[in-house]
Amino acid sequence: MKNLICLGIGVLLTIILLVFPAYIYEVLYSPTEFANEMYNNDCYFMVALITAIAAWGAASVFYYVINSVRFSRWYNWLTVLGVLVVIIPVVNFFYLDGVFYELGMDFTHDEVNFSISSIAIVAVMYVIASFSIRWWSSNCRHTPIPE
Repeated sequence: MKNLICLGIGVLLTIILLVFPAYIYEVLYSPTEFANEMYNNDCYFMVALITAIAAWGAASVFYYVINSVRFSRWYNWLTVLGVLVVIIPVVNFFYLDGVFYELGMDFTHDEVNFSISSIAIVAVMYVIASFSIRWWSSNCRHTPIPE
């Protein structure tokens, strides 16, 4: 029962990120003109979707694909998190850069700052996904923190 509650809470928090992405991301970084263009072009949702899919995907890979006793240590879990917090802000930057380039706008400085500030959301989403699905892993269910 506890496992299903954790999964349900994780899914609920992910849905909240996908339903209210502008509010969540604007807490971290919100210059007015950049935020308006992000909102008008529905970029917040796409960035949140990329983040959520990557976080749940990375957690799934760690717990169900790798799923090895050799990798069931906290530092391996932290390595996956480290890779994720480097790759996803870069992906989000290039996505935003492409959108604004097509619109003829130059928000490069704001895109960089937004991508850096979104690292916190990527990390939180990975932790949420990890604690939501780790219970069914045969070898890594005690990673990063034992029950």
